[in-house]
Amino acid sequence: MHAALLAAEETHEAAQGLPPEVMGLTAFGVLAVLLLVTYAFRSVGTRH
Repeated sequence: MHAALLAAEETHEAAQGLPPEVMGLTAFGVLAVLLLVTYAFRSVGTRH
């Protein structure tokens, strides 16, 4: 548990330098890419 708290603290310190808009746009971009990857494999289960 202690290692997880240290990792979370380091992540929090690193994220403080970025504006909230950048964090939001980055998260949105990552989720949009994941959505596209999911959409690309939508028919894989029906082919077999």
